[in-house]
Amino acid sequence: MPDATRGFVRLTGSEELEKVGVRALVVNTLHLYLQPGMDIIKKATRLLRQPADSARQGDIHNFMNWNGPILSDSGGFQVFSLIHKNPVMGKITDQGARFKSPLDGSKHELTPEKSIQIQFALGVDMMVCLDDCPPNEFSRPDLEKSVKRTISWAARCGAEYDRQVKKRKMKTEERPLLFGVIQGGAELDLRKHCALELIKIGFSGYGFGARPVDKDGKFLGKVLQFTADLIPKDSIRFALGIGLPEDIIRSAAMGWDIFDCVIPTREGRHGKLFFQRKSNFQFSIFNFQKNLKSRNANKFYQTININNAKFSKDFSPINPESKLPELREYSKAYLHYLFKLKEPLGAKLASLNNLEFYMKLMEKIKK
Repeated sequence: MPDATRGFVRLTGSEELEKVGVRALVVNTLHLYLQPGMDIIKKATRLLRQPADSARQGDIHNFMNWNGPILSDSGGFQVFSLIHKNPVMGKITDQGARFKSPLDGSKHELTPEKSIQIQFALGVDMMVCLDDCPPNEFSRPDLEKSVKRTISWAARCGAEYDRQVKKRKMKTEERPLLFGVIQGGAELDLRKHCALELIKIGFSGYGFGARPVDKDGKFLGKVLQFTADLIPKDSIRFALGIGLPEDIIRSAAMGWDIFDCVIPTREGRHGKLFFQRKSNFQFSIFNFQKNLKSRNANKFYQTININNAKFSKDFSPINPESKLPELREYSKAYLHYLFKLKEPLGAKLASLNNLEFYMKLMEKIKK
């Protein structure tokens, strides 16, 4: 799922996302709560693309004109990152988090109950419990506190979810999926304790909490596999924030089902384009695990930096295999020129190329 953090995937519209195969998006609860605010989103109505669904009046689907599923995160990662980086911006307690808005300095409080209330107001299809997301350098005692708080908050999120369902008189098929988040850093016993306690509460799916790499940037493969094995087979496994192509394949092989990341669009805006290698593409995926310890683990794809001078005279198509005419018919030389002039069209084309690459990758994995 591409990150539509503030209600949009930067530089791209809904129809373009659909054309390259995007099926679901992730939005950020905290950012949408702060701006434009829930009062604005609640007034949103569908305009041109399809007749408005009476059950979806005033929600994030209508506001951003997106027909597919939307997942909202809890907002906790952003709040806690803000506070961990600058303690004067707020304080985390067992009740929740009190913080200052980075936009205007106004004071707010985010509790498990409020996070769920906001996500219901957004009208999303999938939502995530508020969890205590620790930085990588947290000590064992701090991780223990984080796990304890995460379990407590998950129970409160579940209770508020039930209240909202009852209040809104939602039928079973109308209810959004709710994900608990498994914390514990690289401590396997803490991951196990957190997972088992969350399973007792019961959720539609379970996410891998905190960053999937350690403080040195090393992929936490052992921890991810251990955590995936703890989750019931009939539950969805959500690998939050995992986005390098080789890490997605690696995690999918472990049993993780859904992913979200900013990499395709963020890298595209800086001129980095992803392409599949034509030779042995499927073979590389099917044999990926065998190649993990070799230098060939990511050889099923390649990247280029369109800013490099060598592309100034490269008149080959940006991507001759693309579904989009503009990626087939514009040249790399033209794209290089757009980036040199900082023309937004260049960043848009690169982002669409990368999103299409990722959607094709997901289809290959599913097959």
